[in-house]
Amino acid sequence: MKRRLLLVSNSTLHGGGYLDHCQLNISDFFGKDVKRLLFVPYALHDRDAYTKTARDKLKTLGYEVDGIHEASDPVDAVRKAEAIFIGGGNTFRLLKSLYDNKVVTEIRRRVLEDGVPYMGSSAGTNVATVSINTTNDMPIVYPPSFSAIGLVPFNINPHYLDPDTNSRHMGETREQRITQFHEEPHTPSVLGLREGSMLLVEGNKATLLGTTRARLFTRGKASVEYDPGSDLSFLLTH
Repeated sequence: MKRRLLLVSNSTLHGGGYLDHCQLNISDFFGKDVKRLLFVPYALHDRDAYTKTARDKLKTLGYEVDGIHEASDPVDAVRKAEAIFIGGGNTFRLLKSLYDNKVVTEIRRRVLEDGVPYMGSSAGTNVATVSINTTNDMPIVYPPSFSAIGLVPFNINPHYLDPDTNSRHMGETREQRITQFHEEPHTPSVLGLREGSMLLVEGNKATLLGTTRARLFTRGKASVEYDPGSDLSFLLTH
């Protein structure tokens, strides 16, 4: 399998600017062969402003950016893309727009069959997985399915937060919500990516990158912590 994925937990890390914390990873990932990225801003309402933010930042790294919403034919834009970057925002809005514009299947084909590099951040990482069932977002719109692009055979929870023992908040912790997900049958593993972490997938190899650990939740098993640099390739064979 030719897939190359950079799945980032968050686009902005506390104390830094947009994509600052992962800009070296982005440059390493896309390299010098890629000149233009197709940016998918569907997760936010103001697509023009969002595309400008991505365009301005990626230009400093040497890449031109085309917004998919600027194309008259989104499917054709995916067909011609050198690389794809799906930004964060509301995951339900993002997935609905991907289905509405009929690009889910074409993105999957380009990435898995043609080897077009795919980068996602936050919601863009969510939609690269099996489903959006483990997003943190409110269902502000209703996509035709919760099934996502399916570039990897597991789910991700971006912005994963550890329980705060000093908090008086009585709502569920992230861990409790993921446990509820696994109470349903046939649910895939969930990788909790803390802010500052990202997953690099190259073919059948997966490596945890960044500055923070990740937590893996598997149905019927105890959760496991992984340090940056860990080989998580086993997740791709489940």
